[in-house]
Amino acid sequence: AVAQAPLRVGASVRQMRAVLPLASLPRAASTISDLQLLGDDIAYFAAKRQTGVSLRTLTQTGRGELIHLAPQSDFPAVQRMLFQVAMFLHRELPVRLAHRVRDLDGIPRLNVLRSTREVREMYAKSFEEIRAAPTPSTPGREEAFAALLQNIYNRHSAVLLMMARAAFELRETLPNMPFHEQEEVHDFLDSFYMSRIGIRMLIGQYLQLREDTDEDYVGLVCQRTSPAEVAKAAMEDAKFMCARRYGDAPEVTLHGRLDLTFPYCPTHLHYILMELLKNSMRATVEFHGVDDMPAIRIVIADGEENEDVVVKVSDEGGGVPRSHMSRIWSYLFTTADPNVQQGAIGGSSDFDTGSPLAGLGYGLPISRAYARYFGGDLSIMSMEGYGTDAFVHLAALGTMTSPSHDGVGIVVFVGLLHLTR
Repeated sequence: AVAQAPLRVGASVRQMRAVLPLASLPRAASTISDLQLLGDDIAYFAAKRQTGVSLRTLTQTGRGELIHLAPQSDFPAVQRMLFQVAMFLHRELPVRLAHRVRDLDGIPRLNVLRSTREVREMYAKSFEEIRAAPTPSTPGREEAFAALLQNIYNRHSAVLLMMARAAFELRETLPNMPFHEQEEVHDFLDSFYMSRIGIRMLIGQYLQLREDTDEDYVGLVCQRTSPAEVAKAAMEDAKFMCARRYGDAPEVTLHGRLDLTFPYCPTHLHYILMELLKNSMRATVEFHGVDDMPAIRIVIADGEENEDVVVKVSDEGGGVPRSHMSRIWSYLFTTADPNVQQGAIGGSSDFDTGSPLAGLGYGLPISRAYARYFGGDLSIMSMEGYGTDAFVHLAALGTMTSPSHDGVGIVVFVGLLHLTR
């Protein structure tokens, strides 16, 4: 057992935390409330750096190629790999969750809204649960930790809709908000959503590694992701949503490198393409009517020397006015009918075909966040009176490290794995 220094009467929260783990503290501390202790713990972890993780590292770890960095033991290689990932998450997730709690507390105007406070409490609860969980260093503890993360993953599934509700409330209460304050809110939401993608990617990757049966997949990463096949699935989902709203949907044609495959996360690409197709279909129907709709074109480009895999979605839906181009990436701008938008924010989950065809106001900026998460990008070129071209750039090598969002640089995942020794 590790010797512990005695706590003096009146010891500070920081001293208490340094000596005892959160889970071991009595539920009724004599000189400080649990709430104060939790707040101090969150502040401590929010001061730590977050850890960036590359797509390649996620794949290498899931394959067991970095298992030599883990402690030697008699457990099977797969169990040792799961220990390795679980113990990284046990250390990393409290840091990421604490950053989000701190940021939600600090953003002016948004931080007083009920929806924002609900999200803040959700993140604080998840932080507390992970901090209270024992280190997942045995099969039983690792299994319990996985069950905990599954609950947290499910709990956070509606965060995008909840934050969209907060942005909607902000627009309703402050319709003439100064532009610089809009920029501050936008920058906050951009960082918040990017971090949320990272948290869900890490948890989802770990949970999927425990279930993997498909040889093409390492967790959530498909080694042979086909942009053409993903596009076909996104086309069907978008056409279903468009036909439900308007009674019909434009055709979509595929061109270019239809045989291309590369390592990527198909769920990310599916979301991006579905959002772009939703926008293109809505614009096409509203510009031409359902009786004379030109087809939407998807072009997949790649070459041996290309830096990126690029997917273009091209429509003839009338384009976007030049005065609106700077606002299409804003979470506070939407072209949706206000009644449709107000009805949509009552949903309980993210990203499904039950969503309205347009308008919580975050389809494009969230799609760009997904593209940028592993080093790609999303850009829009529009010709008013004719149509719009959207270009999805996906980093082909998968070596780009995901953003750490703390402004102080990136620590590589591999560099932390030795800490499990």
